[in-house]
Amino acid sequence: MKKSYLTFGEIMLRLKAPGHERFFQSPVLEATFGGGEANVAVGLSWFGEKVYYVSVIPDNPLGDACVAELRKHGVDTSRILKKGERLGIYFLEPGANQKPSRVIYDRAHSAISEALPGDFDWNEVFKGIDWFHITGITPAISQNAAELSIEAVRKAKELGLTVSCDLNYRKKLWKYGKDAPEVMRELLKYVDIAIANEEDCQKSIGIEIDVDVESGKLDTEKYRALTEKVLYEFGNLSKIAITMRESHSADYNGWSAVLNNRREFIVSKKYEIHDIVDRVGGGDTFSAGLIYGIANLPGDREALDFAVAASCLKHSIPGDLPLIRREEVEALMRGGGSGRVQR
Repeated sequence: MKKSYLTFGEIMLRLKAPGHERFFQSPVLEATFGGGEANVAVGLSWFGEKVYYVSVIPDNPLGDACVAELRKHGVDTSRILKKGERLGIYFLEPGANQKPSRVIYDRAHSAISEALPGDFDWNEVFKGIDWFHITGITPAISQNAAELSIEAVRKAKELGLTVSCDLNYRKKLWKYGKDAPEVMRELLKYVDIAIANEEDCQKSIGIEIDVDVESGKLDTEKYRALTEKVLYEFGNLSKIAITMRESHSADYNGWSAVLNNRREFIVSKKYEIHDIVDRVGGGDTFSAGLIYGIANLPGDREALDFAVAASCLKHSIPGDLPLIRREEVEALMRGGGSGRVQR
């Protein structure tokens, strides 16, 4: 029987400098929508799953356009709360070669940042849902959003849902008086499956490991030790997956992941991704692929390989949203990565 999924977080207006231009090098910004949990919802929908997205979005034409974009991709938006004055915005200046991408947030006083615990009837929100996904971005927005996030994961566990969380540390957001571990270590107590990279583990939950991500070569044994530390400290977790990005330049990354399910430590295939089109949303695509894989594929190894292949493909798609079909991921997993025209 197919599962139903629900993701919760903030979706934003994304304003990107065209091509590889700097901000306002020309008087144009490309407008789309995106956000961690919304990206996961769209990814799951493109994989053929039934998925709901829940957020707080202002009841105005901009909010309407945002909801319409999600609906266009098959995401059920019926449980979104229409409230507040503004949609958050982020500005993206894309990187190239040795110049990194740059993100500027404009999300203070956004609708979700000012929502309050109790604004959602979680019993109704979670009706008919099997799996709940959240990220560490939402609790970083504001004290209110942190309280809402913890309220949500507690209720999800009380109702017996599977809960996944991408730790997703964002240093530019933790500005309201609490540091990330103070909030995220509490939230993680209600999570079954954690997703992270090495920085997320260090900065979000305070679990350190010596990993040099700038060297271009990552030691998987150090990632084994990191996953074991996280699983030891959080006995409620059934598994943790960690993405491994070898950043040779803004245009060229090595991409792979590991997963520890307390029985085995699994290392995925690695992809060498050249000529990156847009890496934003790559981690969210990994989350969508892992959730899909755990729910639908024979085992964790297959799920991990599906997630890595899906997120590899996202690097070739402009925008936040992972517009990737299951069949395309499966073709890449079978070795179909030549890029030849499909006729």
